[in-house]
Amino acid sequence: MNKLKNELKFLRTLSGINLASAMEYRASFISQMAGMFINNGIYFVFWLIFFDRFGTIRGYNIDEIYLLFAIVTFGYGIAYTLAGNTGGNLAYLIAQGRLDYYLVFPRAVLPHVVFSRMHVTAVGDLSFGVVAYLFTGRFHPLEIGLFLLSSLCVALVLSAFAVMAGSLAFFLGNTQYASQQLNMTLITFSLYPNSLFSGAARFLLYTIVPAAFVGSVPVQIVQERNGLLFLGLAGVAVLMWAMATAVFYTGLRRYESGSAINVNV
Repeated sequence: MNKLKNELKFLRTLSGINLASAMEYRASFISQMAGMFINNGIYFVFWLIFFDRFGTIRGYNIDEIYLLFAIVTFGYGIAYTLAGNTGGNLAYLIAQGRLDYYLVFPRAVLPHVVFSRMHVTAVGDLSFGVVAYLFTGRFHPLEIGLFLLSSLCVALVLSAFAVMAGSLAFFLGNTQYASQQLNMTLITFSLYPNSLFSGAARFLLYTIVPAAFVGSVPVQIVQERNGLLFLGLAGVAVLMWAMATAVFYTGLRRYESGSAINVNV
């Protein structure tokens, strides 16, 4: 128990240092955050125009889209604000032999690696998620609580998937680009109504590319105030992190130290 508390304290300190470092250059911090907020807004306008023209599509209307964007962007913001060293960047560190820096510390390697960096733009996603949720009109305390908890599970699913995608570099070499594409595929499909897919495509969204657990399932949880479904989502998040941990440490046994001397500040 004491070891767990120490690890959590260490990770909290890392997150604080990352935020303080980003805030050191406030103009850059604000511009990147605003840029991501605007980028999400432009993408969202597409759906506003679409539903204004066609109305309800297979049970989805603009209210569901507000909630979908709120959950996905807020969950993404949590994941990449706290655990920015995932996906393509993790693959880069592995391929370039730059995990050496983390291996010399008496800390669990995986959380140290993924929490040692934050994406400043992800703060823009966090703020966009909050604003999008304000448009849903779902202000019942239970709905707000399920929104926050579901978004946390979404963050866990996203970060676990990104760790597995990044860990491909242990087995396939430099997979930085492939890891980035896998993560973008997950995000892209999570922002589409799940009812648009059927058959094999729908099966893939619940398995290999678990976009349904990032988008449509959390939306259903908040809409229906479904506690049992939330427990299922939480179970998926825990399972995915167990898989991500197993893949990472299995690959770490194959890791070859880099020959370059790197200075980490």
